[in-house]
Amino acid sequence: MNYNQIKDVYKSIFKSYNKPSLETHINKIIEHDFYLPYSSTFFCITNTQDLTFEYVSKNFKSCTGLDVTLLKTEGMRYFWSRIHPEDLEKWLKALNELMVFTLEKINDSDRDKANYTWNYRFKNADNTYVNIVQNTTPLAFDNTGKPIIGLAHYTVLHQDIVMDISASAKLLNVNNEYETVFFNTYSQKLLSAGISHRERDVIRLLVQNLSSKEISARLNISSHTVDTHRRNILKKLNISSTGELVGMLKINKNLI
Repeated sequence: MNYNQIKDVYKSIFKSYNKPSLETHINKIIEHDFYLPYSSTFFCITNTQDLTFEYVSKNFKSCTGLDVTLLKTEGMRYFWSRIHPEDLEKWLKALNELMVFTLEKINDSDRDKANYTWNYRFKNADNTYVNIVQNTTPLAFDNTGKPIIGLAHYTVLHQDIVMDISASAKLLNVNNEYETVFFNTYSQKLLSAGISHRERDVIRLLVQNLSSKEISARLNISSHTVDTHRRNILKKLNISSTGELVGMLKINKNLI
């Protein structure tokens, strides 16, 4: 399914929650697929107020082997019941911290520019726990400012990939580029805790094979500043080249 098809699906299914920034969010999600395995994703529109799925893409079955009808009928409780027991506490802590951060640190006017990512292990139809990276963009909020309707994009990764549970929040800037405003891991840290949010943004764009000049335009900083961030990143991670960094991150995709 291409970008225009995805955009049309969501506009027709949930018109009342369509926002001007939604098109940009979807476009950014698809752009990030550049470094994620192709055809291993499915989409949902989530309703956390009713704990239901307003829409589930057909690719859910091909990704997990599970019946789409069951997910629509049983809702989020069924989906959550298939999360690995060892990941539940960390996953819940991650969601709670993201919600607290949103309500305390992100202005009401900026919340429709937010994007959240977290991961967990999920039991598929073969009773195998695969890795899922979930990327959610809020579409509507309740009267307290909590996100209740979301556009969720799930990427399924092989069970042999070792991934820490992590969570991040990003906001779109004036150039429609995501900037990290929150990041935390809930088990052993794979990236040094010394990596700043800005350095994490530079890393994410490096993985997309962007030059320092292109990154500077996206993040509204100078090329010199980008090069400084690149040198600091390599020093902090004790690696010798950007190529080595990109290779490491393509194996550990939840780090960005």
